[in-house]
Amino acid sequence: MPEKKSSEAVIAEFEALTRDAAAVQRETLHRILSDNAGTEYLRGRGLAGRTDAASFRACVPLATHADIEPYIARIADGDASAVLTAGPITSISLSSGTTQGNRKYLPFNQELVKSTMQIYRTSYAFRNRAFPVEDGKALQFIYGSRQFTTKGGLTATTATTNVYRSEEFMSTMRAIQSQVCSPDAVIFGPDFAQSLYCHLLCGLLFADEVRIVSATFAHSVVLAFQTFERVWEELCADIRAGALSPTRVTAPAVRKAVSALLAAPNPALADEVARRCAALSNWYGVIPALFPNARYVHGIMTGTMEHYVKKLRHYAGGLPLVAAEYGASEGWVGANVEPETPPESATFTVLPNIGYFEFIPLKASDGGAAAADTSFAEEEPVGLTEVTVGEHYEVVMTTFAGLYRYRLGDVVKVAGFYNSTPKLKFVCRRNLMLTINIDKNNEHDLQLAVDSAAKILAAEKLEVVDYSSHADVSRDPGHYVVFWELNADGNDDVLQSCCDELDRAFTDPGYVGSRKAGAIGPLELRVLQRATFQKVLRHYLSHGAPVSQFKSPRCVGRNNAGVLQILSGNVVKVFFSAAYD
Repeated sequence: MPEKKSSEAVIAEFEALTRDAAAVQRETLHRILSDNAGTEYLRGRGLAGRTDAASFRACVPLATHADIEPYIARIADGDASAVLTAGPITSISLSSGTTQGNRKYLPFNQELVKSTMQIYRTSYAFRNRAFPVEDGKALQFIYGSRQFTTKGGLTATTATTNVYRSEEFMSTMRAIQSQVCSPDAVIFGPDFAQSLYCHLLCGLLFADEVRIVSATFAHSVVLAFQTFERVWEELCADIRAGALSPTRVTAPAVRKAVSALLAAPNPALADEVARRCAALSNWYGVIPALFPNARYVHGIMTGTMEHYVKKLRHYAGGLPLVAAEYGASEGWVGANVEPETPPESATFTVLPNIGYFEFIPLKASDGGAAAADTSFAEEEPVGLTEVTVGEHYEVVMTTFAGLYRYRLGDVVKVAGFYNSTPKLKFVCRRNLMLTINIDKNNEHDLQLAVDSAAKILAAEKLEVVDYSSHADVSRDPGHYVVFWELNADGNDDVLQSCCDELDRAFTDPGYVGSRKAGAIGPLELRVLQRATFQKVLRHYLSHGAPVSQFKSPRCVGRNNAGVLQILSGNVVKVFFSAAYD
């Protein structure tokens, strides 16, 4: 069990770590390379036991997942030799697969558990300084994903599930005042809808004890309270009767665990929940209304999740929204040590001892920043403390779990420094692009275009529930397709104006020039039936993807035919831009 430390003690450790981040990075690299010097991967690179950064960069090339996939496949198939790490790879982590349509295998070991607990404790310490929490529970909308056993006998599941199943997770949650409301049977339940219903029910049963409302991703919190709007009367009926709905929850283990919490009829609580719901206007502030002692809402709210912040703020009322830590299935990068900053401006301070970090400068040929451009000549990576404020970089990480100079594919902007370690602002995934020919628009560009067009909707009390896009090159000239799901039916003239604005809002010179020259056709806006993105979610779940890591795919390629078919099959209205007519 991890030692329980005060928030101030954890912050003091963080201060010491970041005071001389360069020295910590040298020591971290030394430890990774010396611990794993005998591995096949490093032996074959000619390091010959050297552990300094110059030798490491000279001998070990930058790598993508495709470069290390054969090594991971051998481990998954049962090769127990020191392939990537000297110590054992205890399981395989699976990426969500929602960004590119396929799931990656990644090595997972006890070192990743340790770094996860460190980053959880660090972020919590700063949150607890800003929003003190004494005793209480966390209503966490978290879900274990399905797992399977590889040919070599290793468990394969998501990185989050690997963490949830670790002995350290629950004890750390208790140590940082984040004990969950729901029993394990709910978290690891076989059906997402049943687990979500039970998370809501357990939260209501412990309503006055809830201090934190959270999920891995903001989308999961929004989805939870969208569901609450539909099922709150059934939840009240269960509380009133002291018995779980036989139709909503059928999984035996889940029923048994939640029924033990219900115990007896509680009409007073049911009446109180109903009274609080009746007092709300359009569900604004439902979270503090139901959980009056909650201090904040917590989850990943950057990148593709930023779209859900507006709706989350609606549900949260005046409660602060706190962006969670920055990491990926491959490993962690940084903690949010300024939790009072709004999610849209959140930065993540790199912990210099959880991995060795390099950053590839991203520069356009004209000297400006090119956050997602893949066509320029890349500059040499720089070290953690060598980055420049205001510049864009791609993150490269070397981890304790066998990834060496691994290109994460994330684009970040350096917002400043905390002591001597950089504060990063997540910008976008580098390889998610809308492109027809010389145009290049990334997911951030798409988000800006959607936000711009959505301002037209706001005057009509309409909002974009979710969105995606596709570069349609099935006919010449190719054109962009943007898919919108709205909260209500929109007027055709308004939607046509939105379509025109979407087209104008893509300001990449290659796109604008191609549109004017007719080399790219008019942008197409396809309005979807309501609940279409619920179908997309179910599609991913049916293929084993985890709901806790679900991210609506913002750019759907032809390799993601299943999702493209769902989107295209649920179109109710189509508009073509007249912006360049």
